[in-house]
Amino acid sequence: MYVGIDVGTSTVKAAAFDGSGRELAVAARPVGLSMHGGFVEQDMDEVYGAVVAVLEELTAEVDGPFELAGLTGQGDGVWLVDAEGRPVRAAASWMDGRAHELLDRWLADGTFETVFRRTGSAMFPGCPGPLLAWLAAHEPKALDAAAAALYCKDMVFQRLTGARATTDVSDASMPFLDPRTRSYDNGVVELLGLTRRRGLLAPVSDPVATAETRGEGLPVGTRIANGPYDLPACALGAGVTEPGDGLLIVGTCLASLVATTELDLSGEPAGLYISLDRPGHWLRAMPAMVGTAALDWVLSTTGVRHEEVDGLLAATPPGANGVRVLPYFAPSGERAPFVEPRLRAELTGVSLESTPADLIRATCEGIGYAARHCLEAAGLTGSLAVCGGGTRSPAWMRLLADVLGRPLRVVEGEVGARGAVLAAAERYGVPLDTGVWTRPTEVVEPDAGRAAFYAKGFEDHLARLAAARHRSR
Repeated sequence: MYVGIDVGTSTVKAAAFDGSGRELAVAARPVGLSMHGGFVEQDMDEVYGAVVAVLEELTAEVDGPFELAGLTGQGDGVWLVDAEGRPVRAAASWMDGRAHELLDRWLADGTFETVFRRTGSAMFPGCPGPLLAWLAAHEPKALDAAAAALYCKDMVFQRLTGARATTDVSDASMPFLDPRTRSYDNGVVELLGLTRRRGLLAPVSDPVATAETRGEGLPVGTRIANGPYDLPACALGAGVTEPGDGLLIVGTCLASLVATTELDLSGEPAGLYISLDRPGHWLRAMPAMVGTAALDWVLSTTGVRHEEVDGLLAATPPGANGVRVLPYFAPSGERAPFVEPRLRAELTGVSLESTPADLIRATCEGIGYAARHCLEAAGLTGSLAVCGGGTRSPAWMRLLADVLGRPLRVVEGEVGARGAVLAAAERYGVPLDTGVWTRPTEVVEPDAGRAAFYAKGFEDHLARLAAARHRSR
């Protein structure tokens, strides 16, 4: 048996798999987010405690030892730890918006574009560059007390194993890693005013680091591999490895990924190139800030339960009776396929005749249009897989197929945890049949008539978005 650990933004999960990739058991525990005044933070001890708890639950449920474990988790943010991996302060989440004024300045003076041309990373407020620069200016004592500025999974790996703090090429891709040399670009560090703090950047382990666990959550001596982070782990778990093929992750973050062997740092700076364990291979990533989080907010606001979504999507026609949503709900604006730190969501076309069903369909359509925008910008030419919490709604999957105008290879279950196991198996030389492990649950075909309707709707979405971007500046 194998175990995959996925340390998500709102939920920590661990899944057990047999040798053919069959999911045997899953344990999950929610973790909190503190949001105040644009700050979005997480308690590292709570996150790590949730990891230990789900592993203890999982090992109690399944019978037999694990051959190895794979670890993945949310990317970006800043997780400051001391030499023992203990928190120096709360983790600043990838959703954090405190550095938006700093990013505004870098957008205006050309720093933002220069960094993209060198590393393929379009910075956003919640990535380590702006966050570390903000902390250097406002909380220098926190940086003084830290031994490393890690990513989420790296903190968990260090505490599970006691190994030296390191990261991998995927997490390091934003924003300091040169994708050609696979090492930190010290010129970018200097450009962001962080030369004095260069020592906080964790060494890049290439390939991913391995170690044995110390006995918290998993038995002492369990082999574990650290990485890649959740976006590339999901691509592995969904079988997206051939150039041109793509993956849409309908989760808290709406992430669009396309496998590529071409590194093109021209064009509008947006998204990033995620370096993979195979040199010369990248994921062109357009990770929009808000996916299911936008629908969650609408459901909470309207008092509608998740289990009612499918019925309500069927209760109103395509176009939601004229209600339209620009789904840019994140406190830090948007980061893909463009960067607008001050962009906010917009709801239009509402009247006294509008229903909760109209609002929910309009939100799902808006998220679909945002996904289409990202996938086209990322260069999708092949097949498209889809995973994440949104796949639990068959009606939403049919709507997405129509909005995107293409078949969806739906991959259900704990796809990130599955990819973490596959990465660990590759690292340890354990042969697993990836074709069997990544087989889709179903394929959802678009309806030709609805797809044509949504193709026109997408053009309207782009026009409304252009106007909203202009107003946000």
